[in-house]
Amino acid sequence: MQREVMMRARVRGLVNHPMFERGVIALIVFNAIVLGFETAARGSALALLQTLDRVIVAVFVVELALRLYADPRGFVRDPWRWFDTVIVAVALIPATGALSALRAFRILRALRLVSTVPAMRRVVQGLIEALPGMGSIVLLLGLIFYVFAVICTQAFGETFPEWFGTLAASGYTLFQVMTLESWSMGIVRPVMEVHPWAWALFLPFILATAFTVLNLFIGVIVDAMQSEHAAEAAAERESLTSDNERILAELAAIRAELRGARGAGLAASSRE
Repeated sequence: MQREVMMRARVRGLVNHPMFERGVIALIVFNAIVLGFETAARGSALALLQTLDRVIVAVFVVELALRLYADPRGFVRDPWRWFDTVIVAVALIPATGALSALRAFRILRALRLVSTVPAMRRVVQGLIEALPGMGSIVLLLGLIFYVFAVICTQAFGETFPEWFGTLAASGYTLFQVMTLESWSMGIVRPVMEVHPWAWALFLPFILATAFTVLNLFIGVIVDAMQSEHAAEAAAERESLTSDNERILAELAAIRAELRGARGAGLAASSRE
């Protein structure tokens, strides 16, 4: 039992070492480059790249196995480790027959950079924290789209059936207008040639969506990322405070031991 504990401690020190983390990051980047070259390689070059890919996948499997052995409970409780496991497991599924389409998903292993690089991980955690706040904005945006899609279908459906013939077509066209992709020359001006008043409908829609609601998304995401950063900074300060308190307690214990030893020495010398 003692030997196993010592072995787990050594493996934990290995997988948590900064050089080990940098090596994993470098291997992920190299694997992404290899998969990119595979798309254009032929013949012996393709065989070499595929062999390199298999070797890298084997290294990833060993890495995850070491992390699981070093800290089983932490591995199971960490969602990022589950993410890494799923990404690597996709590469282990034989990409033959009906599963041949999975070959294209091997590049998903590049997403392991998200779980490995702390800065990327904080961004994703900020986005996840922003999801509840984004729900009400999505509902508001959906309501605006529905109202304007009904109006556009009834107003422009007969003259422009390709763009506004159905509610779904109107919603897709309005989405193009919201993204400001060829909205003026491609959509609004042709409609205004038949319906000169159409600008009074499209301009409020653009102001309400592209310039207002979408900026609310950005505001919620930025606020969530700032809250995540503040929580992380608070956790670091708390950790430093606890470390300082522990050091002070150890110093106080050492001083008490020194005083006791000095008192014992004085008592012994007085007896002599």
